[in-house]
Parts: sequence; C-alpha cells; structure tokens
Amino acid sequence: MTHVEPPIDPDGGLRVPAQRRELLRGQGSVLGVIALGGGLGSLARWGVAQAMPTEPGAFPWHTFVVNVVGCALIGVLMVLVTEVHTAHRLVRPFLGVGVLGGFTTFSTYALEIHDRLRPGTAGVAVLYLFGTLLAAMAAVAAGAWATRAVTR
Repeated sequence: MTHVEPPIDPDGGLRVPAQRRELLRGQGSVLGVIALGGGLGSLARWGVAQAMPTEPGAFPWHTFVVNVVGCALIGVLMVLVTEVHTAHRLVRPFLGVGVLGGFTTFSTYALEIHDRLRPGTAGVAVLYLFGTLLAAMAAVAAGAWATRAVTR
C-alpha cells in the first residue's frame, strides 16, 4: 500500500491537516470566545423579541431596536478598545464579533423587508429599509462620539 501525502495549500504551503491544526492552535481561543459571545448576544436578542412582539406586516420594532442599539454599542466598544484602553486580545472578538454580532441581526432585517414588500405594507418595507440603515449608521457615530466625549 502506498502512502499518499495530503495536498499542499497553495496559499500557505502547509499540508492541509497541518494547517488545520495550526489554525486551531493559534485561533482556538478566539473561535471559542466568539461562539460564547454569539450565544449570549443571540439570547439577548431573543429576549428583546419576546418583549416587543410584532404583528404581521407592522413595523418590526424589536429588530430595529436591537440593530440600532447594537450599532451604538459597537461604536462605544471600538473607541474603548482602540483609543482608550489596551484590551486583552480576546475582548474585541468576544464583545464585538460575538456578543454584538449575535445581538444584531441584519439577516432578519433583510427577511422582514422582503416579507413587507406586498401591497398594503410596501411603505413599511421602504421606511424600515432606509430608516434602519440611517439610524444604524448614526448610532455607530453617536456611540463613538459620546464615548470619546466621556473619556477625554
């Protein structure tokens, strides 16, 4: 029986199984904190959705709120970890990618727009589409501005 070498990754030059082991060795803790944070953020989003139920075709306030609040918190976090404090290397992946990535939900936003693109609710879809984008961008800027103002 002949031994066949695993393929070599053209980008890194490592054999693929070795590359996978290296990824887990170097990034396993990052992947772990992202997964943990994502679970916590998703549970928080679910809690908001339970507290703010939406009637079919109505403006989905719960998704709007989590996306805008999450964007404001991302603005706060980025200033804190890049300008104010020297954070542990796992803080940003845990809070930014994990917790806030799990809390915000732009995939649900897209689905809710699609669901409202019907006669009688198309105006809600357009308002939701542009209102969320504008509010989310303003929230990031406001969160960053307020954090800079408070921390100076």
